[in-house]
Amino acid sequence: MHHSRLCTLVLDCRVDDLSDAARFWSAALGKPIATLDQDGDGRYAELRTVDDEPLILLQKVEHESRVHLDIETDDLEAEAARLEHLGARRVAFVRQRWWVMEAPSGQRFCVVRRQRAAFGPHLNRWD
Repeated sequence: MHHSRLCTLVLDCRVDDLSDAARFWSAALGKPIATLDQDGDGRYAELRTVDDEPLILLQKVEHESRVHLDIETDDLEAEAARLEHLGARRVAFVRQRWWVMEAPSGQRFCVVRRQRAAFGPHLNRWD
């Protein structure tokens, strides 16, 4: 048995600096900026959300700008296997921390470890 849920909406931004993008999305969504440099490498900015909302993360990327989602889980392998059984395919295991997956319809998404201490009310249980 394992658990998973929608975790993060990731705004992939093909920019030199995330500051302007973070300010735009903060104003557009009415969410204050939590941090402009989450990991200290200039690659991630985060908007503040409440505990029962998905996280909103801006990610500096080299590919075209787009939006993708993250699914958080307490068992990466079990969740990736479950999604493969549904027709997704594994694309890459990044930094030994998360799977980039592709849906049968072509959208890319990530399967990540738990991002918040508590999963909260919108949790799926998979046996």
